[in-house]
Amino acid sequence: MIEPTQNEEPTAEQLPLPEGVEPPTPGGWGDYPIDELAIRDEPRTAVDVVRRIEKGRFVLDPDFQRDFVWSETKQSRLIESILMRIPLPVFYVAEDAEGRLIVVDGRQRVTTLDHFLNDKLTLDLPDRKDLHGKKFSQLEARLQNRVEDCQLRFYIIDHKVPERARLDIFERVNGGEVLTRQQMRNAIYNGPATTFLKNEASTELFLEATGKSLDAKKMQDREFVNRFCSFSLLSLDTYKGDMDDWLARGLKEVAKLPETEKQALSTKFRLGLKNNFTVFGKHAFRKVRTADQQKRSIINASIFDVLMAELATRDEATVTAKADALRQAFMKRMTDPEFERAVTYGPNTPKEVRKRFEIAAAMMKEVFDAA
Repeated sequence: MIEPTQNEEPTAEQLPLPEGVEPPTPGGWGDYPIDELAIRDEPRTAVDVVRRIEKGRFVLDPDFQRDFVWSETKQSRLIESILMRIPLPVFYVAEDAEGRLIVVDGRQRVTTLDHFLNDKLTLDLPDRKDLHGKKFSQLEARLQNRVEDCQLRFYIIDHKVPERARLDIFERVNGGEVLTRQQMRNAIYNGPATTFLKNEASTELFLEATGKSLDAKKMQDREFVNRFCSFSLLSLDTYKGDMDDWLARGLKEVAKLPETEKQALSTKFRLGLKNNFTVFGKHAFRKVRTADQQKRSIINASIFDVLMAELATRDEATVTAKADALRQAFMKRMTDPEFERAVTYGPNTPKEVRKRFEIAAAMMKEVFDAA
């Protein structure tokens, strides 16, 4: 019997990539016409951008801002470059359905300008005595004008561009920190839905059930919550094999939910976590092949999807009573090549997604409907 045991603490820097998460192939945009990528370029002054940030029309991901990594020296060098009239690289932003512009590539630079023009940055330029130790308000007027009037060029990706194409574009052009797809989604759809993901991924229950095996900085934890939302709120029949689109659609659905329904979704999610941990303990959401298995395998997103979907709707008492039978049934499925393939190879294809849900549903019927 597999006992529910407490955490084997993984080293954050050495967390393996979750199994069952298939990275997208850049450029796989289906039949989207190559000549119709709606991207326009527009100039903006620095002061205009900062004013629009304050009005909420230029959006910097709040989670990113809390993890802002540029040092004061690096920020100061950017301001120095502007004062020296050195042109800055272009910025890429995504337009949302409301017309807001979400900065995805160039956030460090935009945040630096926002900090400086709002007197939150003191220049660290010891080799420039006329600038060192000064804030924006302490510069002479001509230098203030030079910063405010600095021309920034933005490439704006229209909100009608398909989700996967949009994310692929950001991957191709990203010149700074390399963002994961979930980090990009967090920026583009920042709001009630991304707050929901963050809250659910930060509970002790989630950390315990997943064995702290998901890299929070890369937002792997939020991607797992995102997957649950999409498979809970969308019809499986509408899944066409584009996981980026599927996860974005799930976020849009969460954002539309009234507060009472978001709370119901949270309750359902947490019930799924409790039930899975009750049954599998430290092996929750992993491949389990024998009752005496000690070594914990890599967390598997495909197994997470199906077991969360099935156990998020069953009461705790019933699951506890059937825990042994469910473990045995699951281990039996792990010897089934069809199920193994559906949670391991090409896991994002419609065929394999539907197959694993079909097998999991049959397994639950066998366990819970047995006399």
